[in-house]
Amino acid sequence: MKMPVIKQLVETQTLQSLVEAEEALLDERQPDFEVPGEDEGEQLTHVFAAIFILNHMRDHGADFKTALREYTKKVRVSIN
Repeated sequence: MKMPVIKQLVETQTLQSLVEAEEALLDERQPDFEVPGEDEGEQLTHVFAAIFILNHMRDHGADFKTALREYTKKVRVSIN
């Protein structure tokens, strides 16, 4: 998971385009835009993170850094 990639996706893609990219990756298809990542798993992680962050920003009126912190908290909890 690379934070600069997630930030780039949040800044350049819409929520709808990210959801479509997630569906494409899950169906083993190429998304309509380039998603950086070493493999499909990392690409999916970047897209999923960007979706979470955009939703959190919209739902809570949060800025990017706050939403990113919330995402990384969830990742840490899921790893433990």
